[in-house]
Amino acid sequence: MRDVRKAKPRDSSAVDSPSKFSDRAVVMALCLVAAVRVFVFSAAFPFFNNVDEQYHFDLVLKYSHGHVPRTLEPLSLETLRYLALYGSPEYFNRPRNSLGFPPPGWTQPEPERSAMLAKLADRPPETNTESSHGPVYYTLAGWWMRAGRRFGLGGGYLLYWVRFLNVFLVAGLVWIAYAAAKQTFPADRFVRLGVPTLVAILPQDAFYSIQNDVLSPVFFGLAFLGLVRWLSSDKPGALLSIAIGLALAMLFLVKVSNLPLAAVGILAVLLRGWQRARGGRLRETWLSVALVLVCAGLPVSCWISWNLHTFGDATASAAKIRALGWTSKPAGEWLSHPIFTPGGFSYFWSELMARFWRGEFVWGLTPLASPAMDAFYGISSAVLIGVAVMSLLPRFSRASGTGREALLLGAVSFLAAVGYLAVLSVWFDFGQCWYPSRALPYFTSGRLILGALIPFLMLYLHGLDWAARRLKCEGLRWWLLAGIALSAGGSQIALNQVAFFSAYNWFHLHA
Repeated sequence: MRDVRKAKPRDSSAVDSPSKFSDRAVVMALCLVAAVRVFVFSAAFPFFNNVDEQYHFDLVLKYSHGHVPRTLEPLSLETLRYLALYGSPEYFNRPRNSLGFPPPGWTQPEPERSAMLAKLADRPPETNTESSHGPVYYTLAGWWMRAGRRFGLGGGYLLYWVRFLNVFLVAGLVWIAYAAAKQTFPADRFVRLGVPTLVAILPQDAFYSIQNDVLSPVFFGLAFLGLVRWLSSDKPGALLSIAIGLALAMLFLVKVSNLPLAAVGILAVLLRGWQRARGGRLRETWLSVALVLVCAGLPVSCWISWNLHTFGDATASAAKIRALGWTSKPAGEWLSHPIFTPGGFSYFWSELMARFWRGEFVWGLTPLASPAMDAFYGISSAVLIGVAVMSLLPRFSRASGTGREALLLGAVSFLAAVGYLAVLSVWFDFGQCWYPSRALPYFTSGRLILGALIPFLMLYLHGLDWAARRLKCEGLRWWLLAGIALSAGGSQIALNQVAFFSAYNWFHLHA
């Protein structure tokens, strides 16, 4: 006899538990993939790359000795010794003959090495224009360097030890990306796993270098994850509010270019606090808002005070701007900037997106880039981000709650970061500087907006997901994701393989 009794609703936790276990296994595998990728490419690329790695290393070295610069200091003598013995000419030069480049300095006989180091005293001082950067990355990397010394590492092995810190950072970033995507799309496995997948294979070469940009996506990823929970909670807890405030503060103290992202986070908190206050819940909200503001503002205020005392301005940027020869343009000249033309904006967007995805390394003064992949990065980013933003319009979207708010927060964050670089591009006359220059007056360093990586990828994959659903071809999403991952990862291997043959990299240190 057929049982016509009403079935009991299934326990959602029981239903979801296998999926959660599966997700966890996949994400752990992606963390391993990301860690191995960053280790291998960090080891393959020799020192010191074209993205000011020598300056960032100099600061790590100084912080490891407990020294915080008070002005734009010259490179230390210890840094110059590392440059002389372990620096590669392959980034900025091409071999003049079939014999290639001379052997690395560390392989030279002792008399030649001694003579090489003796010449350092006669070398003109080179100013470290990065000396005014925030302290968070250099403090962390300096501690990591001290740990390496205690393990008995020195010379080239200590150099690569500092780089290998990125292995742990990128593995953590994959997990943060998964947590943020899961918080926003708990029922959409495509986006939930797609975001950490793209983080794991992203060919961004900033992660193969000693530089402070690698911490930006970590701290804003943590802040973004906390903000999504904070905005969706009727009564945010004190620990969550403190964590958000500290993450936003650390984001700013990593790099001043993260200011737009930190500002968006603070504005989101203030806006939601105002909405709750208007709804008669001021007593439940004011403490959590105050905790976010205090925990974000106190560390930043201390650093601003230090900058005013030592460098003479709040962000410590004025000295660097003077050293680079930049000058502010009158506001009346801004509209004549080529970025306001179709061709100029197209160049700005395409270059920025290409460098956001794959980085800025050159080899023999030739960018490690594929024109076809660069075109894909620029076009797909414009189309899918545009689709994602369009999907949030009331006309197209029925979504509400956490997912919609998170996507709106991500869209505003990413657009604010891009807009900040556009404003800087029109603000300055770059004089004789080679990048940005008067001929190409654009800030297109994608690493400067790397903090927005997780929100960007969430929007990117949500746009793909939404379009696929509208076109009723959901099954195609996974194939497209696999194609993007294989294309980006494959191009990375093809372009960067030249570094593996370098006699100056980690694989040859045994010599």
